[in-house]
Amino acid sequence: MEEVAVLTKGEDCIDLPPGFRFHPTDEEIITHYLSMKVADSNFSARAIGDVDLNKCEPWDLPKKAKMGEKEWYFFCQRDRKYPTGMRTNRATEAGYWKATGKDKEIYRGKGCLVGMKKTLVFYRGRAPKGEKTNWVMHEYRLDGKFSYYNLPKSAKVGSFLLFLFPLFILIQKFIIIFLFLSHDILHVRRIYIRKTLVVLSVFAG
Repeated sequence: MEEVAVLTKGEDCIDLPPGFRFHPTDEEIITHYLSMKVADSNFSARAIGDVDLNKCEPWDLPKKAKMGEKEWYFFCQRDRKYPTGMRTNRATEAGYWKATGKDKEIYRGKGCLVGMKKTLVFYRGRAPKGEKTNWVMHEYRLDGKFSYYNLPKSAKVGSFLLFLFPLFILIQKFIIIFLFLSHDILHVRRIYIRKTLVVLSVFAG
């Protein structure tokens, strides 16, 4: 009889076949999870939990995950920095996430833009004098025609979209790597910790 791996988290119990790993590509995160959550707020995934990113430090996220030993995934509602603005609040009690580099385009098939990926680094303390850490986050959001035509009319507001459930995925490799999905409109973000060598979840800003 085939053995089945059982992952337990709180009162939840998930049966998985030996060798099972939840490791979606950037395009799969956008098309199979982020867009689904944007279209239906009741959408849930077996391997993805829920968390408030602004109330959690990156090193506390693994224990809040639904499953996984080296990868953890979460849905998280976007928190605006100002009630009437579009900027996202990226601060936690211990520090803040700061964007770095250019956003990367994510395509499906031949040249169909479906999303963007932003890279952020976690700093301890308060801006602009925070201390840089090894925690890195990749933030994903829907983009292109895909971000508009795949959403229900109730989710479309004027010239921009409101995505309330970012997906966060945390991944750990030699160190700790986390991934988060979000779009700001809804975003996705991936976070990881790097040692000597640099390694690597629904918004607009």
